[in-house]
Amino acid sequence: MVVHADLIITGARVRTVDPARPLAEAIAIRDGRILAVGTAAEAAVFRGRGTEVRDLGGATVYPGFVDVHNHHATAGVTDLFELSFGTALGLDEILDRVAAHARSLPTDAWITGGSWASTLMDELNSSAVRRRLDEASGGRPVMLSDDSHHNRWVNAAALRLAGISKDAIPAEGVTLVDPRDGEPTGILLEAAGIPVAQAHARAGGLTPEQHRRASQRGVELLNGFGVTAFQDAAVSLEILAALQSLDQAGELNAWVVSSLTVNDEIFGYDTVGESLVSRGEEFRTAHHRPDFVKIFLDGVPPARTALFIDPYLPDDVHGAHFHGTTTMDFDELYGWLRNVAERGLGAKVHATGDGSARLLLDVVERLRAEHFTETAFQIAHGQFLADSDIERLAALRVAADISPFIWYPGVIPQALAEVLGDRAEHSQPNRSIIDAGGLVAGGSDWPVSESPNPLEGMQGLVTRADPLGRAPGTLWPEQAVTAEEALEIFTINAATAMGLGDETGSLTPGKSADFVVLDRDAVAGPANEIFHTRVLSTWFAGREVYAG
Repeated sequence: MVVHADLIITGARVRTVDPARPLAEAIAIRDGRILAVGTAAEAAVFRGRGTEVRDLGGATVYPGFVDVHNHHATAGVTDLFELSFGTALGLDEILDRVAAHARSLPTDAWITGGSWASTLMDELNSSAVRRRLDEASGGRPVMLSDDSHHNRWVNAAALRLAGISKDAIPAEGVTLVDPRDGEPTGILLEAAGIPVAQAHARAGGLTPEQHRRASQRGVELLNGFGVTAFQDAAVSLEILAALQSLDQAGELNAWVVSSLTVNDEIFGYDTVGESLVSRGEEFRTAHHRPDFVKIFLDGVPPARTALFIDPYLPDDVHGAHFHGTTTMDFDELYGWLRNVAERGLGAKVHATGDGSARLLLDVVERLRAEHFTETAFQIAHGQFLADSDIERLAALRVAADISPFIWYPGVIPQALAEVLGDRAEHSQPNRSIIDAGGLVAGGSDWPVSESPNPLEGMQGLVTRADPLGRAPGTLWPEQAVTAEEALEIFTINAATAMGLGDETGSLTPGKSADFVVLDRDAVAGPANEIFHTRVLSTWFAGREVYAG
């Protein structure tokens, strides 16, 4: 007896990302799952009296895009509740935005948002500039993140509410001080910004309903770019509760894998570490899987808070032989990752320097030898790796969570060059990782990146140039991948890295009917036109969740 489809998609060029049948023209769907993929005639076998048939008139269908690294709720908060601006703005323009936003707020309201370019750090780093921020805010507390979201620029009111002064400097992170008056400049690196984030939370923060709206808005925006599955790279209890609530109400239009925050170097979450990890399972639902932890092993190179095998360029503060640091040594990292492996969870480890990456691989090598062979490990962002560690990465089956949005020519590579010199040109060795047999998985790191558009990331992977044309040149073009590989990186590879390869990431019978309809086949066209492909609709579990 033939099972009838609820929906048949036909009249399309279908790239399945399934090597058993790479190309097709129709998909039959029932109960949110794929019944068949093939020719129009093969799909028509499943047509019944109640089957809806949609002829796409020659449009292209890809699997729903998968984003292995974003902060969807943070992006939703920024979109709904904060002051949002891009990294192209200079100091005067940012101050103008702050002043205009302040005029719309109560006198005691906080001004939060971002993102300012990390290349502005030196210009912002003075008491005189902090006083300009004080004036622009009209006395309201201000907390603005940089483009890495690891560092903050705050004003005097925010410092006061956080208890930070020239006589009370946070022990964690780095609080920059103006040598002319000994006062904090308002630039807070890494964990030094947490007291300000906590002061903001004490002032009211967000309500549970606002957290829910923020998560929902983040997913809506992702759906608009064809994303149907993603991994949030560092969640709080509030984000977990929001995702659970959305899915229980049938309103979570994506597969979500959450990374439970082990050590909070930047967010200021109230509950982290064992207290959070032990509660993750409470929030599991049909489409929400709290299956990973997140460990910040280092910071970011522009702030010299990432560990490198060779030293940074000399500067007045750190001298000529500074390599950076990690948040954990071998034993502490091993303890956490063994704990994670014993619980059956995976781990996403933020390691942006090649020294931090080597430390992670050393620990994983020991765990693999101890027969933790199935534990999923990801290195975020896999951007700097010693040549000798690329083969190890592949052999140890550590997925490279990469974010092309933040490394092709632009503000962040410029900031990297200022502290690393020529080494900054050798970032994101994706070709070498693939050739070694490693798994490269695509992520946006949105809202660190300004957009989560996977087509932008795909074009950057292929051209090694900025798809938006904001900066000239290419970055290590020898590491380019093919367009077909780029599609795999943002579909099946990312799904596999986050443990969803059996559910989504390819258009294969039995998997969730998650797909994106495009106005053309981006993979088949010119590499410099991939980004200009338009999303016509996005489908999750057989339902249309976005129509362009």
